[in-house]
Amino acid sequence: MAASGTEGSSGPGAVMGDCAEIKSQFRTREGFYKLLPGDGAARRSGPASVQTPAPPQPPQPPPGPASGSGPGATGSAPSPPPSGPGPGPALPAVRLSLVRLGEPDGVGEPPATPAGLGAGGDRVCFNLGRELYFYPGCCRRGSQRSIDLNKPIDKRIYKGTQPTCHDFNQFTAATETISLLVGFSAGQVQYLDLIKKDTSKLFNEERLIDKTKVTYLKWLPESESLFLASHASGHLYLYNVSHPCASAPPQYSLLKQGEGFAVYAAKSKAPRNPLAKWAVGEGPLNEFAFSPDGRHLACVSQDGCLRVFHFDSMLLRGLMKSYFGGLLCVCWSPDGRYVVTGGEDDLVTVWSFTEGRVVARGHGHKSWVNAVAFDPYTTRAEEATAAGGDGERSGEEEEEPEAAGPGGGAPLSPLPKAGSITYRFGSAGQDTQFCLWDLTEDVLYPHPPLAGKAGGPGTAAEPGTPFSIGRFATLTLQERRDRGAEKEHKRYHSLGNISRGGGGGGGGDKPSGPAPRSRLDPAKVLGTALCPRIHEVPLLEPLVCKKIAQERLTVLLFLEDCIITACQEGLICTWARPGKAVSHPRRPGTQAEAGAGGGVCWRGSLQPCGVRET
Repeated sequence: MAASGTEGSSGPGAVMGDCAEIKSQFRTREGFYKLLPGDGAARRSGPASVQTPAPPQPPQPPPGPASGSGPGATGSAPSPPPSGPGPGPALPAVRLSLVRLGEPDGVGEPPATPAGLGAGGDRVCFNLGRELYFYPGCCRRGSQRSIDLNKPIDKRIYKGTQPTCHDFNQFTAATETISLLVGFSAGQVQYLDLIKKDTSKLFNEERLIDKTKVTYLKWLPESESLFLASHASGHLYLYNVSHPCASAPPQYSLLKQGEGFAVYAAKSKAPRNPLAKWAVGEGPLNEFAFSPDGRHLACVSQDGCLRVFHFDSMLLRGLMKSYFGGLLCVCWSPDGRYVVTGGEDDLVTVWSFTEGRVVARGHGHKSWVNAVAFDPYTTRAEEATAAGGDGERSGEEEEEPEAAGPGGGAPLSPLPKAGSITYRFGSAGQDTQFCLWDLTEDVLYPHPPLAGKAGGPGTAAEPGTPFSIGRFATLTLQERRDRGAEKEHKRYHSLGNISRGGGGGGGGDKPSGPAPRSRLDPAKVLGTALCPRIHEVPLLEPLVCKKIAQERLTVLLFLEDCIITACQEGLICTWARPGKAVSHPRRPGTQAEAGAGGGVCWRGSLQPCGVRET
């Protein structure tokens, strides 16, 4: 499980460690994906590795770290311990957020100064320890260079707490405003506008709402002011950036409860944050994702459950249990028909939202899966191409051929049949490996269908239909109740009404105390539709499985021209899609180390340029 690392090494030249183990390109039937040349890696090798001037208006938690939830505390942290040397358990996972601002202005990159934040092009934010960095984007419409980590546009350093997650508001993003949410290890949430410097708000500042770390946060789709924040307590909160937080711990009234969850509305005469609270599962709520149409919310928790809610009605639409341990990451297919999860069972699991069943699992990682994502640019109706050398050679690092594919090696991946649907998704894990997976029609629609398995065509519930897990032996994931249940959806039970400031006091006749959250017995769940046995569903093998870092991978992002990955030591890699990579001369002042197969790993020392001092 532990990855080979570079313990004891320091300095920019040690970022990649033993470069011979690191792959600089990989091959699929589309062609070669190549690591683009870059200009540095942000590695935090010690307290003195980066000069840190006075922090620019950091959030102010209570004096001193709070026991079990403050900076450096590990008792409430849901993230697993690192799999090798490098940042200790106290450091949050490195995450990356990207916002698209249209086409860049003119030619070249935005200036590496705070003024460059308002220029055209993409913007990237990532956290490393107590620091938050902002960079120009990369690899869009002909750009052929990785993110230049030597030239941050802006940088923030926090004291007393650490950034754990962040999210840009793509809906409102423009050259005159870039809204960003930042969650912290002590439980606070900060709202920033990178252009309007005086626009900054801090939510849960006194930690009266939740004292545990923020595990994930996200703007609501197409919303200017609403966002969700999940915590290690297992709670999920709905906020409005226009409303203040109450000066006392919020009081709640129970709106709705079901198998393993409860939803509360905050009691308040005036609009206050939070607007609503979910209690989901047991243990930390690790990640959540909205469906492409914004109507459904998929949550994964440390109790190993995937729960899918109809967001506005707050009803449970589906449930799945991991094969073992907690679930750490989740994503939706571009058409909203499938959900993929990864977690501590070392598997990726594909769950059909429309059929309410596990359709496949993927085994390729040797440790926990930290990130999953669909590739919307490769997920499409495939057309059969010439048979032969259009696959990926297992474990080999080859030069790109001039003509036909190379011979020899492991058998090439079979091509899908003409006209078949292929979903492409990727995963990144603690084992430092990056995997690509193809989900094809023969897996999605097996013939004959799996005997005795729950779900199938036509079993999907309609939005708002509640979900029950009453009898394990005869369980069907989209079991419908009497349609009369929909009639209890009174207007004040709608989240849409709560977000508009109404209905907060509704349901006053219901108990305001915590509702019990039932626990699934793994022994009873195994072998049911919630958690089929390994041999009961197809087991996928990865199309690509490559070691691309020395530390655990934490970020995976698919863009039109490239794939972006990042690991816990702050190394961000950009992989050009086939036909997008070009050769570049080495820039002065950087080091280049030859990797396997002629690949080049670029790095330089991180410079504290563009640091904001306010």
